Amino acid sequence: MSELLRTPLYALHVARKARMVPFAGWEMPLQFTSIVEEHHAVRQQVGVFDISHMGRLFIAGPDSTELLEWLYTNSVASLQVGQVRYGLICNEHGGTKDDVLLYRLPAAAAGPPSTPEQPLVQAFPYLLVVNAANREKIVAWFQQHRGTRAVTLFDATLITAMLAVQGPHAVAMCERLLATTLSDLRYYFGRYVVYRDQTVLISRTGYTGEDGLEWVVPVELAQLLWNDLLALGAVPCGLGARDTLRLEAGMPLYGHELTEEIDPLQAGLEWAVKWQTKDFLGRAGLLQQQSDTTRPKRVGLELAGRRIAREQCSVWQAGKCVGWITSGTFAPTLQKSIAMAYVAPESAVPGTAVEVDIRGHRESAQVVTLPFYSRRKPNRASTS
Repeated sequence: MSELLRTPLYALHVARKARMVPFAGWEMPLQFTSIVEEHHAVRQQVGVFDISHMGRLFIAGPDSTELLEWLYTNSVASLQVGQVRYGLICNEHGGTKDDVLLYRLPAAAAGPPSTPEQPLVQAFPYLLVVNAANREKIVAWFQQHRGTRAVTLFDATLITAMLAVQGPHAVAMCERLLATTLSDLRYYFGRYVVYRDQTVLISRTGYTGEDGLEWVVPVELAQLLWNDLLALGAVPCGLGARDTLRLEAGMPLYGHELTEEIDPLQAGLEWAVKWQTKDFLGRAGLLQQQSDTTRPKRVGLELAGRRIAREQCSVWQAGKCVGWITSGTFAPTLQKSIAMAYVAPESAVPGTAVEVDIRGHRESAQVVTLPFYSRRKPNRASTS
């Protein structure tokens, strides 16, 4: 087994006695205090996550837009300067190689150097943020399909850090560290700002269902930024709370709701696939898959009891196995057991009563519309 990678914040996590665990080839904090405490901190105040394990691939070159249009399911050419867009990268059959964020960086972009001698500020028009477990796979995929196109891809993952500051007061907190306002920054847009006399990238993005900012900074600023945020009252959070938060928000996790065998359409991500308006690698496979009306569909489940439906638990209806659980938890915000699952189309209608087999015992559940939680609308919180 290869040695686990460590983020620039590893020593600080250990000093705070975080519970460290292997994750996607990295040694990461699962929790600092308790998952529930950290979860509530994000929903109610501000939490900060070390997400430096996420891959950060800067892309440039005269043919970079063309290559991205071919490998990425969403529209690239229509991106506004500063805009961030969710999309997917498919294999030849339409299965999901990764779900990613694509940034259209400002013209005076601060990006990684092509060589160690060059300054950190460069003109890279695109940044692709990929899942940690898929970073090397996606780099190889780009190299494989680049052909003769004039494209430079620079993997800046190990020379930068990435922090997610999430919660209703996150933007106001981050403004206190900068000599600029952030309240005018639109959701899913980013910009370059100056922090401690260095240019860094921030974006109004996140994976928690709350407002917030994600920072990309040089390695040497990582501990300073983390400590500055904690000094302002941000609560350090680990992967455990990140998972319960994203699950409440109905967000897919690669390796669970998305795999090379599961395509974006059956995952309910049609909005991120422009298969009707552009060609891309995997489009033909998606069109073929779409004609199969028996494919399982991603749904939300609310369980009647408090037991947790774990990954691979089977889902049953009228004595027949109709699907399987991909992720489950007891939702701290909603105070109920929730799960995401893939079920047969006829069982995917909201309101459908099903059962989940949890260690040989059938638990009653109901299909519900995703997301379970949204800060923009009333939520189905338990009244008990």
